[in-house]
Amino acid sequence: MEGVEAEIVIVGAGIAGLATSLGLHRLGIRSLVLESSESLRVSGFAFTTWTNAWRALDEIGIGDSLRQQHDRLYGIVASSIISGLPTSEMSFTTKASHGDHEVRCVRRKFLLEALQKELPSGTIRFSSKVVSIEEDSGGCFKMVHLANGSVVKAKVLIGCDGVNSVVSKWLGFKKPAFVGRSAIRGFADFKCSHGFEPKFLLFVGKGVRCGFVPCNEGTVYWFFTFASSTKDKEIEKNPAKMKEFVLSNLGKVPDKVKAIVEITELDSITYSPLRSGRPWELLWANISKGNVCVTGDAFHPMTPDIRQGGCSALEDGVVLARCLAEALRETPSTAEAKEGYGKEYRRIEMGMKKFAKERKWRGIVLVSTAYMVGFVQQSNGVVVSFLRDKVLGSFMAGLLLKRADFDCGKLSIS
Repeated sequence: MEGVEAEIVIVGAGIAGLATSLGLHRLGIRSLVLESSESLRVSGFAFTTWTNAWRALDEIGIGDSLRQQHDRLYGIVASSIISGLPTSEMSFTTKASHGDHEVRCVRRKFLLEALQKELPSGTIRFSSKVVSIEEDSGGCFKMVHLANGSVVKAKVLIGCDGVNSVVSKWLGFKKPAFVGRSAIRGFADFKCSHGFEPKFLLFVGKGVRCGFVPCNEGTVYWFFTFASSTKDKEIEKNPAKMKEFVLSNLGKVPDKVKAIVEITELDSITYSPLRSGRPWELLWANISKGNVCVTGDAFHPMTPDIRQGGCSALEDGVVLARCLAEALRETPSTAEAKEGYGKEYRRIEMGMKKFAKERKWRGIVLVSTAYMVGFVQQSNGVVVSFLRDKVLGSFMAGLLLKRADFDCGKLSIS
């Protein structure tokens, strides 16, 4: 790829990167997506897809195909690991200010493949790890250096490269902080119907938090988050020990729910430390600078406690595609053509600033909420545990719907 030049370069073929690329494609704008891995990164198995995410998926045109593969969830039941008794229950059929609530658990693999399928051939270039970024002599173009020694010249650079983002580092973001908790995630594939109601089952207590979420009639996604310790080294690369650890810490979770973990194949279990951005740092962060910006986890890394990481990345994709399309839709006048790229660069810069302004507070709210919910739900303190189980259960569940009751707007531009 020596000497390649692209109008828009997106770093990272995750949810944020592919959603942004597809949003631009729907608006007639081509982009180049650079992905460090050899193929789509489908680890993570599944994520809860809330109302706000379905609005974004519908805007980029893949909502209906994903609905056919994933059952709709109709509520959440929170219970205590210690007593085994329900502490709160809430329906998802409640009306939202922007329409009906819609919640499903979507397999990451299916989502990424649906996004890729709609993109023009050649949009994604795999095995293209970005190692550094520099400006050209004029300061307008960005020179993206890859691990294989090649360089891509970008008119617009978008960082969708996750919590270890090279682009966010270039913008001056600090590395997301480890929050002292880790997650073990799994995906159980039943040979026949699993028999569970289409509800999100959440269990909290003893410093842990676990959830079991049906994706469809035959599959269930589960997660287990806990306070990390020095013993994590013994399990983090051993799926068998991960499964054993989870089963030994499930408390009074019903046997039929424990069976979900028991039947999970070892190659369907992963471990990851949880990291989060600092909300107060987002207040001063440069989400965009000139013709460079970040989206998704590169912009607002958050703990999974409100299940909004992937959802907000989809929102980012729609909003950024719209803002960029507005900036690029004008045909350069004769005077602009004589001036060179400068006038167009300023339009792109304003489009990036518009995106940053529209998304900044949303990112701060989500990161802050996720951190707060995680602290309360996984606290092992007597007072906080009592308030969580007796007073805050319904409030915390309602907070999930409140953060999901959001509309990122239309993809189309007037």
